[in-house]
Amino acid sequence: MRYMATLKVTHRPDTPPPAELMEAIMKLGEEATRAGVLLDNGGLAPSTQGARIELTGGRLSVTDGPFAEAKELISYAVYQVRSKEEAVEWVSRFMRLHRDHWEGWEGEGDLHRVFGPEDFAAPA
Repeated sequence: MRYMATLKVTHRPDTPPPAELMEAIMKLGEEATRAGVLLDNGGLAPSTQGARIELTGGRLSVTDGPFAEAKELISYAVYQVRSKEEAVEWVSRFMRLHRDHWEGWEGEGDLHRVFGPEDFAAPA
C-alpha cells in the first residue's frame, strides 16, 4: 500500500537548515530508496507560488496564494510499504532528524493512504 506524507513547519529557527541535517536527510532518502519504499519526494515552494481551487455551490473559484494558514507545507514523500505502521516509522525517522540536527525547529508530518487499484476491485 502507498502512503503520502506531507511535512509542515510550525516553528522555524532564524538560522538556515544545518548542513548536517541536509546530509542526514539525503542518507535517509538513499536508505528508503534502497529498501524500495520511497517512490517519490520533493520540496514544495511557498504557497505564494500556488493556487487554491474550490468548488462551492456548483461554482469553481481559483485563489492565488499566499494562503492564510499558519503552517507552511515544505515537502512531501510517497512510500510503498506493507502497513501504516511502517509508513509512520519512516516519517518519524525523518522528523527525528530535524529534532536531532536543528534545535528549535518544530513541525508536523501528515500521513495519508493513497488508494490503489485493489481498493476498487470488484468482489470475487
